Amino acid sequence: MAVMATKRDYYEVLGVAKEAGGDEIKKAYRKEALANHPDRNPGDGEAEQRFKDAAEAFEILGDEQKRARYDRYGHAGVQGLGGGAGFTDINDIFDSFGDMLGGIFGGARTGQPGAGRRPARGRSLRTGITVTLLEAARGCTRELDVRRHENCDTCGGSGAKAGSIAQPCDYCDGRGQVVQSQGFFRIQTTCPACSGDGVVVRDKCENCGGSGRESKTAQLEVKVPPGVDNDMQLCLRGEGEPGALGGPRGDLYVDIHVKEHSLFQRDGNTLTCLVPITYTQAALGAEIEVPILTGRHDLKVPAGTQTGTEFRLRGLGMPDPHGRGTGDMLVEVQVDVPKKLTERQEELLRELAELEEAHVSPHRKSFFETLKDYFTGEDEET
Repeated sequence: MAVMATKRDYYEVLGVAKEAGGDEIKKAYRKEALANHPDRNPGDGEAEQRFKDAAEAFEILGDEQKRARYDRYGHAGVQGLGGGAGFTDINDIFDSFGDMLGGIFGGARTGQPGAGRRPARGRSLRTGITVTLLEAARGCTRELDVRRHENCDTCGGSGAKAGSIAQPCDYCDGRGQVVQSQGFFRIQTTCPACSGDGVVVRDKCENCGGSGRESKTAQLEVKVPPGVDNDMQLCLRGEGEPGALGGPRGDLYVDIHVKEHSLFQRDGNTLTCLVPITYTQAALGAEIEVPILTGRHDLKVPAGTQTGTEFRLRGLGMPDPHGRGTGDMLVEVQVDVPKKLTERQEELLRELAELEEAHVSPHRKSFFETLKDYFTGEDEET
């Protein structure tokens, strides 16, 4: 409590009576802050302390509930509510009252590089990679070259020539904001001269032309997890462009494209493969080899299998990208009808047709048979 006793009365700090209204308190604070602003009193520690004391007093008296506790219990009543410890950092004051003081100070200290803006996150980038279906199934690692902006090596990102520094913007007096009057309204907008930075680089860095950035190629490693599919996207945190005023980097988004496979069609985690079988294999049954992602698999085709029949091979499809198991492989068999037959094959099939009492087209001579008959004189005109 001995510490509390040394604090000045908040009403005394602002120079107002205890009966003062809210508008009067606000006006008194603005006047006190203007008179003791650090930029108007450079190197004056006492003025800076008065500036902090005024902000502390206004934080309490400008709030009805805090003011009521202060009026009843004094400094002890507002300890821990913001006014007990006071402001130790000038920037905290601008963060708290920057909007209210915008008409006077622009919400930021003048004369400091970047005073008109706060650190901002860098821009995120986007690129893409193409993988095969097998790589998508197993997962893989890819090397990726990304063209992005980095802080200039010569000026360290300041944009200023060696030996010089950025100067406060003359147009906005280093505030980064300008106030325009339109009739009865006052509109605060970003300063067009410094783009809100509050500073202007007059002696520009020769390497980056004053931008503070230069384009570079970064080599990154991308780990592609098993099961990725088209239209999926990987995010590499913090691999985008650097932020303004020391802000964090943006991210790098990598779009995934999976090549089509010559044998497998994909639907989510399910793979489908079309496998041709002969008429005799379909009719009599057979054991055939079918392709799968890891090689070959033996499949029993029962007798009487019809074209279009699907066989499901559990767990031989694509893995789930979220780790929820593995899909299936569907093998769809199609009876392959030969376009050409040997004489013996045709003979046997015609015998089968007779047994089935099936009506089939009569035997037709091939072009070469007809040509042979023509040259031997066996061809008959019809």
